[in-house]
Amino acid sequence: MTCGYARAVERARAGSARVPLTRASAALRRWSQRSQVTLTAVLLLVAGLLTVGIAADPDWVPPATFLLLEVVAVFLLRLRPLAVLGGTVLVCAWGLWWWGAESITPGFLAVLTLSVVAIGVFARERQRLGLRGAPGDRMLVDLRDRLAAHGRVPPLPAGWRVDSEIRSAHAEGFSGDFMVAGTRAGGTTLEIVLVDVSGKGMGAGVRSLQLSGAFGGLLGALPREEFLGAANGYLLAQAWAEGFATAIHVVVDLRTGDFTVSSAGHPPAMQLHAGSGRMELLDTVGAPALGVVADLRCAALTGRLDQGDVLLLYTDGLIEARGGDLEQGIDRLMGAADRVLAPGRGSAAAVLAGVRAGDDDDRAVVLIQRA
Repeated sequence: MTCGYARAVERARAGSARVPLTRASAALRRWSQRSQVTLTAVLLLVAGLLTVGIAADPDWVPPATFLLLEVVAVFLLRLRPLAVLGGTVLVCAWGLWWWGAESITPGFLAVLTLSVVAIGVFARERQRLGLRGAPGDRMLVDLRDRLAAHGRVPPLPAGWRVDSEIRSAHAEGFSGDFMVAGTRAGGTTLEIVLVDVSGKGMGAGVRSLQLSGAFGGLLGALPREEFLGAANGYLLAQAWAEGFATAIHVVVDLRTGDFTVSSAGHPPAMQLHAGSGRMELLDTVGAPALGVVADLRCAALTGRLDQGDVLLLYTDGLIEARGGDLEQGIDRLMGAADRVLAPGRGSAAAVLAGVRAGDDDDRAVVLIQRA
């Protein structure tokens, strides 16, 4: 391993490890840690007052307030205090029923018991992920914002534009598709990597966050031809159970329009030639996905973006469909892109809408346009 490569890997690891929380979320976490005993005591007191209220005047204090108390507690308490409160609520409810409170019915007791169990399972899963109480929700927002920040494109020279649209499956908060962008050589060279991580939902989103930080550290730190190999080595080192990803890497000289594109298991890029109006498929398929084999060899294609040309990158969520093959999906995407981009005013969101792909998979479109 060369010294330059070693420094790049260390930079990638540092990038993937740095996920800073905002001051507000950090303060909220400290407050929550110090106040768990106080919060638990207050909520237990409320449970006792609700018990008295239900016994004295169920018209004003209905038994359903127990459920409201549990919902509030799941956002404030960790697993163990939440279990204590849930057990207390069940004891109070069953005690009221044994005492003869007419407002407490067997059906309500069954629903309340199942609700407490379900809340406990939910809280246990959140704690396993390190999401405890209210600060956990804030941390998820910070992670999502961090992932979006890695895909921000630096300012480009006049005449160049990058437009991207990334949507998660079923409109979830996290996507397995992400983009990393950067410039080098004093802002005269643009690099973009579009990645599709295996899986979907929060699990894929967490892996995307780590990989986006790592790939952001590698981008610009290595020669173009070494990037995908280094990314593959990093992914293999993680030893994830579901640990592969496809990626496409584009380097554009913003002075001349010359570009190089290479991919690892990713669908081929497309180029719209403004002069002829022709859509060209840049077939870089051949290399396996990242995280599959140790010796990854990716062939690169070169081309040029002339004025009005558009380079289109995308993930397989746009071209995969049940009952159809990838070639049909690619043809459908090429047709939609030709309709949207030919007038010279199209956007990534318009291309995605034109394909009309289902929302059961993550989808991403990136357009590199030269005016």
